[in-house]
Amino acid sequence: MIILCTKLILAHIIGDFVFQPDKWVKDKEFKKHKSPFLYVHLLIHAAAICIVLQFDIAYWGALTFIIVSHFVIDLIKLHFNSKERTRVFFFIDQLAHLLVIVILVYIYKSDASPQINFYEPQMLLLVTAILLVTVVSAIVMKVAMTNWNLEEDANDDSLKNAGKYIGMLERLFVFTFILLNQWQAIGFLIAAKSVFRFGDLSRAKDRKLTEYILIGTLLSFGLAIAIGIGYQYAKAYLAH
Repeated sequence: MIILCTKLILAHIIGDFVFQPDKWVKDKEFKKHKSPFLYVHLLIHAAAICIVLQFDIAYWGALTFIIVSHFVIDLIKLHFNSKERTRVFFFIDQLAHLLVIVILVYIYKSDASPQINFYEPQMLLLVTAILLVTVVSAIVMKVAMTNWNLEEDANDDSLKNAGKYIGMLERLFVFTFILLNQWQAIGFLIAAKSVFRFGDLSRAKDRKLTEYILIGTLLSFGLAIAIGIGYQYAKAYLAH
């Protein structure tokens, strides 16, 4: 079951995170069901599912169920969401999509997996973990930190999206260190980041910036560690 579950989660990450620009999200929030990007989004989801399942007609029912349920869940979110409830609805939306996947995996109870390069279970698991550590975690952090907007974030001197990519890289480093069982290197990475941010912290007039950076850092490292440990457990399960 874990193989089918990994495939469907990978397809969900591709459709909901990798190939869904902010422009599409804002257009859907404004136009609701009238937004053309909502339907393009569903087509991308369908294509991703077909690819990861290798166009196996045995799963046409799962494909239909996921696309229809995804459409309904997104419509509910679009019509009931508000700026004040963005974080809550984001996590409810994702949990609902994951629940659909769990239900389908339970129904199919299939561990069949083509033993061909990319479609090998270990490769699917690794790709899913990397996307979780980078793209998905970046969006989760953006949503989680949305209530705290500091003037430093709008600084024109900063490179565009620099914080996003720095976070991705640091989580990739943490993920790699966990795979190599080099936990002490994670501590070194945290110390190195603290040194680089010391200038920002020393210029802060109050505790807000310090708290903001601390929350972001701990959340980023926490997500990377959780995903790394989860990957190791899943990999060990597949080995048996």
